[in-house]
Amino acid sequence: MVAVAGAWGGVVALERRAVLQAMLSRPLVAATGMGLLLHDVHSGLYVGMLLELFHLGAANLGAALPEHDTLAATGTAAAAACMAHGTWGPSTPAMYSLAILVFAGLGHLGCGLDRRLEGYTSHLSQRALASAEEGKLDKAIRQNLFGMWPYFLVFGVATSICALLGFCLAPVMRALPAKALSALAWAYPAMACVAAAIAARGSHAKRAATFAGLAAVAVTGVELYWAWRG
Repeated sequence: MVAVAGAWGGVVALERRAVLQAMLSRPLVAATGMGLLLHDVHSGLYVGMLLELFHLGAANLGAALPEHDTLAATGTAAAAACMAHGTWGPSTPAMYSLAILVFAGLGHLGCGLDRRLEGYTSHLSQRALASAEEGKLDKAIRQNLFGMWPYFLVFGVATSICALLGFCLAPVMRALPAKALSALAWAYPAMACVAAAIAARGSHAKRAATFAGLAAVAVTGVELYWAWRG
């Protein structure tokens, strides 16, 4: 499962950057595809729907790079699916919430990886241009292919690590008391409401993940308070 998750994460990250660009890398599609491959469509679909709303309207504009919504979707969906497999049961809203909260920084991490790889690809682009000017078209094409592989490998490894961490979170999920699970389950609709409100505004808020996280923490805290009080 970890290898499959890494392969899909690398493919859609590459599709987002250089190959096909048919919207397969959008969070809803990428996460749902991850769920299908890991035999847990629910995790992929529910994680993908929420993150699609978070990142709706994000786009590359010149040198401005948004958060890497593809890595956020594939990594979080892989973690949620692997968490469910590790608990030997179906996925639940509590698992979706835990995965989204734990891996909330994946979009920022992916953006940083994108910037690191840009230097390498820029160097290869200059070499390919020089080769084309010299009439060495075969060499120019090879340089272009060499520039694609790092994206597949880097984001594939990152997604595989998320899948592994999902398995590591499974014992934590099994050990949580029923009240905590109920609180996490309520956190999912809280985050979904915040994401829907952001999407309805028609603009991508830079602090969307922060607002959603605060809403989730607030709802979780209220639910825990009333559950323990009762």
